[in-house]
This record gives sequence, C-alpha cells and structure tokens, in this order.
Amino acid sequence: MTPPTRLLLLGAGRSASALIQYLLRHAPAERWFLTVADAAPAHLAPVLAAHSPYARAVPFEAQDAARLDQLVAEADAVISMLPAALHPAVAAACLRHRRHLATASYVSPALQALHHEAAAAGLVFLMECGLDPGLDHMSAMQIINEVQAKGAHITGFRSDCGGLVAPESEGDNPWRYKFTWNPRNVVLAGQGGPARYLAGGHEQFISYEELFGRAEVVAVPGHGHFDAYANRDSLTYRAAYGLAEVRTMLRGTLRRPGYCGAWQALVTLGLTDDQAPTAYPASLPWRQVVADSLPDFSSTDDLAAAVARQLRLDPHGPAMTRLAWLGVFSERPVGLAHATRAQLLEHLLAEKWALGPHDRDQVVMHHQFEYELAGQLYRRTSSLVVTGDDATHTAMAKTVGLPLGMAVRRLLRGEIAGRGVVIPTTADLYAPILHELAADYGIAFGEEEMPIDSLSA
Repeated sequence: MTPPTRLLLLGAGRSASALIQYLLRHAPAERWFLTVADAAPAHLAPVLAAHSPYARAVPFEAQDAARLDQLVAEADAVISMLPAALHPAVAAACLRHRRHLATASYVSPALQALHHEAAAAGLVFLMECGLDPGLDHMSAMQIINEVQAKGAHITGFRSDCGGLVAPESEGDNPWRYKFTWNPRNVVLAGQGGPARYLAGGHEQFISYEELFGRAEVVAVPGHGHFDAYANRDSLTYRAAYGLAEVRTMLRGTLRRPGYCGAWQALVTLGLTDDQAPTAYPASLPWRQVVADSLPDFSSTDDLAAAVARQLRLDPHGPAMTRLAWLGVFSERPVGLAHATRAQLLEHLLAEKWALGPHDRDQVVMHHQFEYELAGQLYRRTSSLVVTGDDATHTAMAKTVGLPLGMAVRRLLRGEIAGRGVVIPTTADLYAPILHELAADYGIAFGEEEMPIDSLSA
C-alpha cells in the first residue's frame, strides 16, 4: 500500500485552530499524516487525541535550525504558521529537501528571490493564502476577471479588511477593539515606510507620522461605517491583478469609528516607537512615560489636559476618553524594564484588549470596483463579514486557516499549475476555494452593483 502523504505544520498559534481541524477532517480520505510542530505541543493533545492514526504533535523551537531541517526532511510538504521573519529559513530547508511550502504570509523579497530556484526544482512555494493576504486576492480576482471578460475597463479598485471584535463583545471598551491576532503587528502597523497608493492617476504618499490622522470612512453595506487607513504599498499587486491602467488603487485596514484618531495620538506621543530600549524600570508609572513625551511639561500640570493641549484634542472628547481608559495618565506601572515604548504599549494593550473566552471576533472585508462598460460607469462592491464562535474558534482562525488548508489540498492533488512562488490570483486556485468556503462553511461575499451616475453624492 502506498504510504500516506506526510504533512508538516510549523506553528500552532491562535490562527491555526481551523487549519488543523480542516487538515484532520480530510486526512483519512486524502491519506495524510499530519505532524504539528509547536513550542508548546501539550495544548494540542485534546484536539489530536481522537485523530491519532492521522496526526501527532512534537516539540519545536523556531530557532532550532537542526530540528527544522530534520522535520522538513521527514515531510512531503510543509505548511508554516510561524512569524513571517522565519519563513526564509523554512523555505531554504524546503529547497534543500525538495519540499513544497505553503504559508498565509506576504511574499517577502527574500522569498521572492527563491522563485526561480524553486520553479526549477518543480516546487510550489504557495504564499499569501490566508485572509489578507489571501481571500482579498481570490475574491478581487474573481470579479476582476469576470468584468474584464465582458469587455469592461476597470478604472478604480479599493480593498479594505479588518480583524475586529463583534459588537456584542465590545463591552465597555471605547476603542471597540481586542486582539484577535499578533499584538505586536497591531502596535507596529503602518511602520516601515510611507503608505503609497494611486488616486486619480497620481501616486500619493502618507508618512507613518500622519497615517492614522488621515484615515477615511468606509461604509460596508449592512454593517455601518468604519475607519480605514492605507496599507504600506497599495500598488504592489497592480500588475498581478492585471490593473496596470487603473487610475485609483488603494488597500487599507479597517477599524471601528474613532479608533484611528485615538491611535494617531499614541503615534504622536511616540508610544509606538520601537527603535531603542528605554532606561525605564518596570515600576515606572505610565503617566511618567507620557509626561516625558511632552516638551516643557511641569509636574504641577494636569497631564491629561497637557496632552489634549499639545495634540489639539478636545479634553473631554472621544480620543481623550480612549487614552484615559488605557490608563496612560495613571500611576499604573509599565511592568517591563528597559523595553522600547512600543513594547510597553503592547504589554499594556495585551491586558486591556484581551479577547475573553466567550468573546466573539469579527472579520470584515470590503472591495469597491469602478469600471466602464459600453460607455456606462459602474460601481460594484463585494463584502464579507464573518463572526467567530468563541475565543478559540475565531473568525480570524477560520478565514486564515481554511483558505490555506484548501490551497494545500489542491496542491497535494496536483491541481496547481504554477511553480516557484505562487499567490492565489489564478482561477485554478481561487475558484474552487471560494466555492468550498461558501458551500461548506457559509463564508461567502455579498455583492452590489449600480451605475455610478445613479448614486447620490
């Protein structure tokens, strides 16, 4: 009898639950044996116990190069849910041992540099197959290909996505936000260079220092309004999407109304700075961190009033309410010694924005297309809203893990034509995955379309 296909999953963090369930569901029929390698494999025991003929958990520290090499050598295909910075090492091991690789992460320059070598070896390095990036590519390309097949000329494209908390789980949190994925990525969002996008045929740039202050309002049908700030480089996918002549292109991140204005205050105060460790002891009160950000602050001044004055905020307005709720004007100790300000903020938010065991998260994705067909301008929207079941079976885990698992299933069936570094912008990937998500999991986009000249201003 032919031996089973050996799958290796590296990392089993908070976004991996739905992926593991999907792989286990299909393991008997597909003849897979799954090895889950994680720093804390004990937490997987209850899940894997009922699937022992098809799965096992093993200990793995991400920095252990020898162990990584051993695990990859023992596998037929590798799925990585490790932090993106670790993927070059994983990809190098996959090249050495001629193994396919699949991840939900962005294609980094280091990974893209391996494209030709992987293709020459007949390997698929399947990237960006999660939520964003992932479902954004798939759902956008389905519509782009459809309208272009009709002879339409796309003039504008905007895509926004956010991992949020369901309204009923917001509680008294005025930010209306809790962590549903890597907190560090949330704290450092927008850093690393100016946001770049296209508006009316002209390239636009927004520096990190003013990014959140220039958030726009996006309306999602049936779900209200959201803040949206521009992602780092919206033009990365212009060629991949076949939109070389588009005049407007922007990719953004969604938050509940008011979030971006308050986060801009944290940025301006320097509390997201991750450049160098501070000399602060763990016992230092938060109010002192904030006071150090204000020029000419006197200990006799009212700190909150001084911040409002410095940032030109209403002292009784919603942004100041959000800052006060975090406790940054209080005697609360920072809790970490010699950390960067961003690390201190992450430590604070990890408690304040923790997802409770019965909280439900929510993923919101919204595309807007403008195109011309037969002399008429049209606007078409496509929206997805998914709500999680609880703090383990989250919407984030579903929308990241399920598309990735489905892509791996097709990869192992030999249903992916491309080789080298591949992202899901072709119909052989996006069509069956979008169909399976809708048919088997109820994860489907809702669409609206109308002539632009019929829209109110």
